[in-house]
Amino acid sequence: MQTINTDHHAVLEPLVKEPISPVQLVRYAGASGDFNPIHTVHDEGVRAGHGGVIAHGMLVMGFMAEAAGRWFPERRIRQMKARFIEPSRAGEILTVNGSITEVSGATGCCLTICDVVITNEHGSTKLLGRFGVEAD
Repeated sequence: MQTINTDHHAVLEPLVKEPISPVQLVRYAGASGDFNPIHTVHDEGVRAGHGGVIAHGMLVMGFMAEAAGRWFPERRIRQMKARFIEPSRAGEILTVNGSITEVSGATGCCLTICDVVITNEHGSTKLLGRFGVEAD
């Protein structure tokens, strides 16, 4: 976890994930109970119009939660939300970028708002997110 900087528009240290693997997608299907074949079977992904297997959206959102937990104490994270922009695929390397965009409240009692953008190695945006962090 990094030292908390509550400066408006402070950039947080990016989290670069390992490439998404087919094994990771099968394991996530088992852990989540989401066995939709578009996440594990190439032909089903093609039939669904995705051009192949796509990653579970909640797996990608989990990367956002992982980054938030590295940036701030988990017990202080509040109101996490995300909007999926483009499906992620096996082999992609995703980077979670975050920044502090707002600090509100009185001294000693505030809520810090952080915006998150997840992109792949080609710069395509996969997820836009936001979460709050309560002060101790």
